[in-house]
Amino acid sequence: MTRLLENKVAIVTGAGQGIGAGVARVFAREGARLVLAGRHLESLESTQRGVAALGADSVCVVADVSVTADCGNLVRETLKQFGSLDCAVNNAGTEGVLAPAAEYPEENFDHVIAVNLKGVWNCMRFQIPEILKRGGGSIVNVSSALAEVAQYNMCAYLASKYGVVGLSKAAALDYATQGLRVNALLPGLVETPMMTKMMAAHPSLREPLLAAEPIGRFGRPEELGEAAAWLCSDRASFQTGSSMVVDGGYLLR
Repeated sequence: MTRLLENKVAIVTGAGQGIGAGVARVFAREGARLVLAGRHLESLESTQRGVAALGADSVCVVADVSVTADCGNLVRETLKQFGSLDCAVNNAGTEGVLAPAAEYPEENFDHVIAVNLKGVWNCMRFQIPEILKRGGGSIVNVSSALAEVAQYNMCAYLASKYGVVGLSKAAALDYATQGLRVNALLPGLVETPMMTKMMAAHPSLREPLLAAEPIGRFGRPEELGEAAAWLCSDRASFQTGSSMVVDGGYLLR
């Protein structure tokens, strides 16, 4: 049976850990050739070893998505290695600190927006022209299930993730007639290093958050990878401008 992403060239940002690493493993299983991007080479190489075990060709590119030049270089390295680009999962993100809106540190607010929102735009503006040269393809931008609701003390994170949804819809409309599909992926609570870090800093959050999951557990990174793989595949040919929630039922409450 043909794999979903057979021979497609895919960029995955934030690929060194968490959801990005899970996406990379699923894409590898489905036949993609991968460009693994992130800020730390050691963690990227760990992901690379995992996708190599699944038979995938890959290259690691150190990049900070908040830096325009890094995003341009990421696409240039993709073309240098594989000659083209078919799809991308713009996943790199940061959670920021927890504080009420009026007390939120300005420097941290700017950093969260620069990574989570401007970083997605930075990536897309270099990815889109190359994908269009192929006659179209798919971009998946990772937002959050919290972009459908709200949470205390997370104004910067929420603003950035709501923004990713709007940015994805705008790009989907801009390029719908040119064969480029753009969708937002909205994860719920997923077992990632980012979540582990937050729970370590605020241990009292774990039980209430777990209780808020109707499915009775947190998600796994590969479960988000499955959704991203479908969105990037030709089987999702009529899916664009959507916000796909993968949250174990979190938003049902």
